[in-house]
Amino acid sequence: MSDLGLLEAAKSGNHAEAEKLIKSGNDVNQQDEQGWTPLNFASGRGDLAMVKLLVDGGADIFKVGRDQRTPYMIALAAGRVSVVKYLREIEKDYPGEKPARPEQKYCKAYHLADLRKFSSWSESRINWKESKDANKEKTDGDAESAAFADDKIVFIHQDFTVTDGVYHNENVIFNQVGGEWKEFCASSLGFKVPDDLDLIVPNESNG
Repeated sequence: MSDLGLLEAAKSGNHAEAEKLIKSGNDVNQQDEQGWTPLNFASGRGDLAMVKLLVDGGADIFKVGRDQRTPYMIALAAGRVSVVKYLREIEKDYPGEKPARPEQKYCKAYHLADLRKFSSWSESRINWKESKDANKEKTDGDAESAAFADDKIVFIHQDFTVTDGVYHNENVIFNQVGGEWKEFCASSLGFKVPDDLDLIVPNESNG
């Protein structure tokens, strides 16, 4: 059975012991029965000094256990803001191939009249699925040709497409996404896809 002393040091926050074990050649990526490494535990505890010590010692910042979470994801879920910021910078500067992160799903509601102020605005009906309330929008018996009302609630998504409902890529009204549209969304609508740190619940106490 392998020595898991470095894991124990990371779990308890014993920096001196961790440094000694790293210098003596202990495996900095050793894993417990759940596949967690010393860096996983240090990240979850919010122990920034330990995290830096392990990373400087060669810890794999993308190594995951059975839960398939990287140290960054663990720190994010635990609300460890300082560790999240540090690991994000380390990941950004990582020279090798990086695992793809899942796309962050997000949408925000607006009145259609506000979007129509965009100079190049146009409307379509892409991947359209009629709802039970479709008759409310019919003006001539044809829902496909009926105009949307200005007070209609629509949704801008993380990729800046606009839909009739909250479901991405379904009932798409606008998909002519370009730089001018993104700038309009930011400056005129105040639309911004939240960053991880915008959503985090801070928890900086080690535990």
